[in-house]
Order: sequence, then C-alpha cells, then structure tokens
Amino acid sequence: MAREENVNSARLLRSFERRFLATRGLRSFPWQSLEEKLRDSGSELLLDILQKTVKHPLCVKHPPSVKYVRCFLSELIRKHEAVHEEPLDELYEALAEVLTAEEPTQCHRSYLLPSGDSVTLSESTAIVSHGTTGLVTWNAALYLAEWAIENPAVFTHRTVLELGSGAGFTGLAICKMCRPRAYVFSDCHSRVLKQLQGNILLNSLSLEPDATTPMQHQGHDTHNSESPRVTVALLDWDTATAPQLAAFQPDIVIAADVLYCPETILSLVGLLQRLSACQKDQRAPDAYVAFTIRNPETCQMFTTELGRVGIPWEAVPRHDQKLFPYEEHSETTILKLTLQVHTRLGRSP
Repeated sequence: MAREENVNSARLLRSFERRFLATRGLRSFPWQSLEEKLRDSGSELLLDILQKTVKHPLCVKHPPSVKYVRCFLSELIRKHEAVHEEPLDELYEALAEVLTAEEPTQCHRSYLLPSGDSVTLSESTAIVSHGTTGLVTWNAALYLAEWAIENPAVFTHRTVLELGSGAGFTGLAICKMCRPRAYVFSDCHSRVLKQLQGNILLNSLSLEPDATTPMQHQGHDTHNSESPRVTVALLDWDTATAPQLAAFQPDIVIAADVLYCPETILSLVGLLQRLSACQKDQRAPDAYVAFTIRNPETCQMFTTELGRVGIPWEAVPRHDQKLFPYEEHSETTILKLTLQVHTRLGRSP
C-alpha cells in the first residue's frame, strides 16, 4: 500500500510540475486529488509541489507570468487551509515575494522532454494586442511533437521545412529529440518571426547568419550532425515563388494548427502543389499536417481540396505518448500527405 501511495504522489507531483511549467489554466490541475491527499498526509506534499513548480530551476531561470504564479500560490494556500489549521510559512513567503514583483513584458512557459532536456518559450504578456495567433502554442503543435518524438526516424538526418512555425515549439522539440540534419522554421508575420528567433536562441540552438535566406544543402558534410542547421524564413504562402521553395529542398514538410478558414486552406494547398512541382530530380517530400478538429466542415474542405489537386492523404494512427499537457477532450489528428511531382497546378473550378 505504501508503494502505491508513493506512486500516486509521484504522479500527482508530475502532473502539477508539467502543468505549471507550461502555464496551463489552473482549472486543469488535479486539485481534487490534491485535497484528498492532503487529508491523509501532512504538509510535506505541498512543500514538494512548491519545489516542483514555483521554485523549479526552470521557473527561477525563466519565470512565468507574475499574475499566474500569484493565482497558483493563492489556490495552493486555499487548499492547504481547507484541510490543515496550521499555516505553512513557505507558501506565504513565496506569495509575499510574488506580490511585490512587477509583471515583466515577457514571460515563459516550459515543456519537459523525455531526454531530461526541456523546451522553453518566451511569450509577450500583452499577447492579445499583437493581432496574431502565431505567438501561442496550440494543442496540435504539442500533439505533433509527441508523435515526432515517438517516430524519430521520420526526421533523423533529414531536412525539415515547417510551415507556420508560430512560437516554434514543435520544431524545437524535433531539433532536440529527433536529430534532423537541418530544420527550416517559417512564418509570414514579422512579429512572430522575431519571437521565433528569440525562442530558438533561448533553447541553445544556433541560427544561420542570415536567418531569412533559404538554406542550401552545401556544407552538410562539415556540419555537426548532432546539432541541426537551423534557419528562419519569411514565407508567405500566396506569394512564395518556385525558386524560393526549391531552395529549401525539404525531405519532410510539417505544419500544425494552420487550418483556420477557407482562405488559409486554399493558400496551403496551393503552396503544397508548388512544393511538389519544384522537386524535379528528387523524390517529393512527405508532408504531415496536424490540426485540432474544431469545425468538421473545415477539415472536410481541406481533404476535398487535396483530392481535387491530386495529393493523396491518409490519417496517421493515434500515438500512445502523452508527454505534454494540453486539452485532452479536444480531438486532434495528423494527416500524412504524399506530395507528387504530377499534382495539377492551379485552382480549377
């Protein structure tokens, strides 16, 4: 029984740690399980949670939003007071520190990787005012990263082009866990690109000197294969030219949560057509598109457009790993697209 209790406590600690580091909504935390545990034990569990969250080395180095920490500590104190009469000084001291702290313009969220490494993202505390969704890490980006980590051979020693990289989480996880030869992050929003470059450097990856210049394959033999060549490219799906796309020479193309509306779908399918058409003397890349199914009609339009232009697709089986905290009730899927040189260009009626 004691061993089972220890396992349950470790699982609870892990849940709090992962959710707090990723600054998930407080409602997603297992508060009820914590209350039940506290009724049967002393305050040691709360002290352990404090060390795994607010005092975690990652949070000390890359702190989350002050408001978020304040709300979290206030909830921890409420749970403690509901069960124990004696106050826990460490909790109040931690709250006192954060009450006097100023909210910075940048905050952080971190995700733990199976290797023991982590991915940390810097985000603006005024994110809504920037008018772009690209600064947020969406569920499909986490889901695609989990699948990649479970299937590293898809990316190992290969050149990956990511469309709509956003905050950069998926690519950073792949670069750290799947040993790609080269990785091209891309987006079309200048503010997103600036934040993306910062996140790449924050995670100890080096950028090519001219980050917006498409990468060439020359020089791979002299490059350290343990550390991929990383590039950030400005890529507008509607205006990208064949020479620009040909310069990337990707083996794999990926995208996560980029199916927002009919216009975006048409732009993406058009870009995929041009990508396949510019692969003259080599095998066209496979593409993996991950998305959360919010509107079935949007998904149907995407697959219909793929069929219309002759791009075969198949659903990738769901993976078993649950490495990162995200909304579990949301339905997320990955489609594997087989880009072919003979796909028809243009948007025929």
